[in-house]
Amino acid sequence: MPLTEGLERQGYEVERVSTAGQALAAERADLVLLDLGLPDREGLDLFSELRVGSPVPIIVVTARGDERDRVTGLNLGADDYVVKPFGLQELVARINAVMRRSGPREPEGVQRIGPLEIDRPARVVRAGGVPVTCTPKEYAILDRLARHPGEVVTRQQLLESVWGPNWYGATKMIDVHVASLRKKVGYPDIIETLRGVGFRLVAGE
Repeated sequence: MPLTEGLERQGYEVERVSTAGQALAAERADLVLLDLGLPDREGLDLFSELRVGSPVPIIVVTARGDERDRVTGLNLGADDYVVKPFGLQELVARINAVMRRSGPREPEGVQRIGPLEIDRPARVVRAGGVPVTCTPKEYAILDRLARHPGEVVTRQQLLESVWGPNWYGATKMIDVHVASLRKKVGYPDIIETLRGVGFRLVAGE
């Protein structure tokens, strides 16, 4: 399916189901994209069942663009309501926005990852105890990667976090800043590149 393939190219792990029964039987997800046009049940009924005892974020993705349908979905507690047709990048931006709003509280204070130390109140980075002079963009990239160490952060996610959701310039600048960061911290393997997907901060020695 094009949407599934497109999201996977953006670095998401996607499990696609086609009925309400399969959705209820599936393992808990970090976020649900719910199409209201289901073959075995009214989509809004499934929405209510998914909400029982679970805070999972739900984005309604549907062809029902009538204002009444939108209001109903949002009043039921949908985190967003996207009407078909839509662009993949718009959907990705909405997913990222919902995940930011609903995600766990981000780490503050001083965070240590391997030889790195990020002092957020002071906006200071140290590598092996030695202060590292970072540009604002370099610091923002490192801060974003460090929020979830070991997890892949896609290029799109980095662009939205560091340059803003309305930036449509080249993504090559990310590679330039990451290369500079690796050189400055002196531990080049601590930022891993997943070609065609994004980057991951790993605990170095």
